[in-house]
Amino acid sequence: MITATPRPALLSSHAPFAPAPSVRRARTGEAAALAELSRPFVRSGVLRERPLSLYATHAADFLVIEAPGPALDGCVGLRVHPAAPGESGGPAGVLYNFCVAGHRQGRGVGAGLLRAALAVARARSLGALFTATTGGGGLFLRYGFTPTAAQLAPPSWAASLDPRRDARILSRVL
Repeated sequence: MITATPRPALLSSHAPFAPAPSVRRARTGEAAALAELSRPFVRSGVLRERPLSLYATHAADFLVIEAPGPALDGCVGLRVHPAAPGESGGPAGVLYNFCVAGHRQGRGVGAGLLRAALAVARARSLGALFTATTGGGGLFLRYGFTPTAAQLAPPSWAASLDPRRDARILSRVL
């Protein structure tokens, strides 16, 4: 589940500009850091809990922004779903587990992750990206995502969504 929490106030106009965050692929050994970054979002109910083994097994799905030290400032998973047999169009991607550390929200970390995910999706020739959010999805909407129906999303992903969470599904054609 992709979501957002309320952001702290944006930097004042007097604050120095920070350099654009550097995005890279997560390493298998960063499973614990991915889980730790996700924990506050799981506790608040905006993300589904995922076992540490998922982060380890699917670390290659994740794009991350490093914080100084062993922590991460943000992450997003991008899973590729091949087109179903007999279905027109190519593979689609799903963005999931989008997290930005509370102290880094409102500072371009999420936008940097989303731009990188869009670039990876284009490089992989994906036809569309999908995500689900229990929040407003403002960042996604600013980057061209629009509300869509679950029937248009990759079937295995759409079937995994918990209807009790009342998530809003968004997509962007690439």
